[in-house]
Amino acid sequence: MNTLDHYDQQMLAILAQEGRISASELARRIGLSKTPTLKRLKQLEQQGYILGYQARLNYELLGEAHIAFIQVTLANTSSKALREFNAAVSRMTAVEQCHMIAGNFDYLLKVRTRDIQSYRQLLGEQLANLPHVAHTSTFVSMETVCDSDGRANRDITSTQKNA
Repeated sequence: MNTLDHYDQQMLAILAQEGRISASELARRIGLSKTPTLKRLKQLEQQGYILGYQARLNYELLGEAHIAFIQVTLANTSSKALREFNAAVSRMTAVEQCHMIAGNFDYLLKVRTRDIQSYRQLLGEQLANLPHVAHTSTFVSMETVCDSDGRANRDITSTQKNA
C-alpha cells in the first residue's frame, strides 16, 4: 500500500465532496500547479484510491425517495447458499447496498422504492423469494440526517434555526 501525503489526502477529501471540480480549481485548493496535480490524480486513479466518479442524484425528483433497511437472515449459510444469495440480490435494481453482517442476522440491505406500497410489493415478490431467505425485518427511514458526503440534511438545520 502506498503512503498518501497531505496533498493526496487533501485531493481525495475534495474529490469525495466535489467529483466534478476542475483540475485548475483542485490545484489551487491544494496549493500545487495544475501539472503535478493532474499527475497525482492519475496516480491515485491507477493505484485504486479513486474507483470512479458519480453524480449525486435527487431521488425525490426520480420518484425513489422511500428508503428501507432490511435485515435478512438466511436458512442456510453454506458457501453455496451465500454465493446464490449474493448473485440474486446483486441483480435487484432497487437494492442500493448489500452488506454481509457478523451478528444476529446475515445481511443488511438498503433499498430505494417509490413509496411504502412499492416497497411492500418488492418485499413480497422479490426479497422474500431470494435464495435461502428465512426471515426479514424492515426498518423504514423517516429522514436522512446526513449522507455519504458528510453534509447534514440542510432542511433539518434550517427548520431548527427558524423554530
